[in-house]
Amino acid sequence: QLQVVESGGGLVQAGGSLRLSCAFSGFRIKEISLIAWFRQAPGKEREAVSAIYFGDGSTNTPRSVENRFTISKDNAKNTVYLQMNNLKPEDPAKYLCAAGRGIWEMPPLEDWEYDWWGQGTQVTVSS
Repeated sequence: QLQVVESGGGLVQAGGSLRLSCAFSGFRIKEISLIAWFRQAPGKEREAVSAIYFGDGSTNTPRSVENRFTISKDNAKNTVYLQMNNLKPEDPAKYLCAAGRGIWEMPPLEDWEYDWWGQGTQVTVSS
C-alpha cells in the first residue's frame, strides 16, 4: 500500500505564512505520478489548492490561490510541499494531501483522480 502523511499545519496570524509537507512511502510508491493538496473547511466542499507531477514538476494551481500558494517537490525525500503566504481568514481548513496515477495534459484538480489520501493537517488563521 501507500502511506501519505501531512505535517506543518498550525495557527498563524492573518498575513503570515506556513509550509505544509506531504511525505509518502510504501511499496506502491513507484505507481505515483502526481500529488495534490486539497482543503476542506466545515460545511464546505473539498477543493484543490495545487497539484504537481512528480516526474517533470509541472504544476496546476487554481486562480483563487495561485498568487499565494506554491507547490514544490523533493524527489529524494518523496515529499511534496505547499508554501502558503499571506494567509487570509478564508484559508482555515483541514489540508489534505493525495497521491494519484496517470498522466494528463496538466495535473488534475479533481479529487476523484487521486487514489491515496492522508489524514490531513489543520490550518488556523487568526485575525
